[in-house]
Amino acid sequence: MISLSLQTSARVVLVDITALVEKALVTSGLDEGAALVFCPHTTAGVTINENADPTVRRDIAMALERLVPVDLPFAHLEGNSDAHVKASIVGSSVTVPVEGGRLALGTWQGIYFAEFDGPRRRRLLVQPLAGSRP
Repeated sequence: MISLSLQTSARVVLVDITALVEKALVTSGLDEGAALVFCPHTTAGVTINENADPTVRRDIAMALERLVPVDLPFAHLEGNSDAHVKASIVGSSVTVPVEGGRLALGTWQGIYFAEFDGPRRRRLLVQPLAGSRP
């Protein structure tokens, strides 16, 4: 398992981590199989979405804010309940096929770390999964 570290810059931000994950795969030596990318935090997540237009990231953050505003009457006392809910909606992991040592993402896809309670120093785990041969 490979542990990656990143620093987020805002309370809510989607950070493109595609290159970071690909670099981890190069280090692992995985040629064929899959990569599991996991976020071990309860107020952040990982997702795959469009990587060509950066406004998509802002749109996702805006839509999640409208869906789960920070000022709902939450019972959790830490002041970050909206972040917990948004992280649950986004999810904590993605699995991506690996072909020829590279992520087999679609033409427009990228992997994003979704921060909902930043800025913070965060950790990601990448687990290379070797493919089986028939």
